[in-house]
Amino acid sequence: MKPGHTGWRHLVHSTRYSLKGLGAAYRHEAAFRQELGLCLVMTPLAVWLGREPVEWILLIGSCLLVLIVELLNSAIENVVDRIGPERHKLSGRAKDIGSAAVMMALLTAGLTWGLIAWDRFLG
Repeated sequence: MKPGHTGWRHLVHSTRYSLKGLGAAYRHEAAFRQELGLCLVMTPLAVWLGREPVEWILLIGSCLLVLIVELLNSAIENVVDRIGPERHKLSGRAKDIGSAAVMMALLTAGLTWGLIAWDRFLG
C-alpha cells in the first residue's frame, strides 16, 4: 500500500487486496474450493438446524473458521514454496503445522455441528 492511503482510501485498497487473495485461493487451491462449496451448502442448513441466532452463528462461524484457516495454510505453503523447491525439515514442519491447523478447524466445525444436531434431534 502506498504511503498516504488512510481512511476510506485505505479501506478501498485493503478490500481490493483481500478480494484478490480470495480470487487467488479460489483459482489455485482445490481444498479452498471444496471447503467453500461445503460452506455455501451448509449455510442454509445452519439456519434450518439452529433454533436461535447463537446456534446459527456457531454453525456458520465454524464453517468460516475452516475457510480462514485454509487461507492461512495456503499462504504458508505459498511462502515456503517461494523460498525454494529443495526439501528442508523446517519447510516440511511449517507445512505440516499449517495442515494440522486446518484439521483442528475441521474438527471444531464437526463437533459444533454434531453437538447442535444432537441437541436438536436427540436432546
